[in-house]
Amino acid sequence: MARSATVQRDTLETRIQVSVNLDGSGNARLASGLPFLDHMLDQIARHGLIDLDIAAQGDLQIDAHHTVEDIGITLGQAVRQALGDKRGIRRYGHAYVPLDEALSRVVLDCSGRPGLEYAVEFHRARIGDFDVDLFREFFQGFVNHALITLHIDALRGRNAHHIAETVFKAFGRALRMAVEFDPRMTDIPSTKGSL
Repeated sequence: MARSATVQRDTLETRIQVSVNLDGSGNARLASGLPFLDHMLDQIARHGLIDLDIAAQGDLQIDAHHTVEDIGITLGQAVRQALGDKRGIRRYGHAYVPLDEALSRVVLDCSGRPGLEYAVEFHRARIGDFDVDLFREFFQGFVNHALITLHIDALRGRNAHHIAETVFKAFGRALRMAVEFDPRMTDIPSTKGSL
């Protein structure tokens, strides 16, 4: 059974469509209107082996906040739908990813409970035209709607681009681990019987 979903989100601020295939090969078609965000979303697809198709139109004439947050929300909704009842998945995922001097750790739990612990410090406010504060908004929107507990720690780094890239690569790899099937798990991975 294909674990895929398509979600459309339309508000007065944004119009976003996200398609996700959790059993993909890392293909991405990305058009957020924000080139650096597209670069980061591509890291999720490639390192998570998740096919992503994201098209967004937002009120970028104001700023990027609504677009970034709503992409996180819509991606979270799509991942939640694609996971179904979570029967047979590993549930937990983790990854450490370095890039030159930068190193980040991401740990997540497809728990059915939203939670974000985000310890990422940047030494500058922008990467090109992109406001680094918006990364937290993206992940907060994602966890709130995917119902995933997510811990992100940038352990070291000086270059803001490197730090961001390690965070998104580690997130992709941790998500890949958590959503893949465990051949020994035939039930829902919880003593409660549901997630």
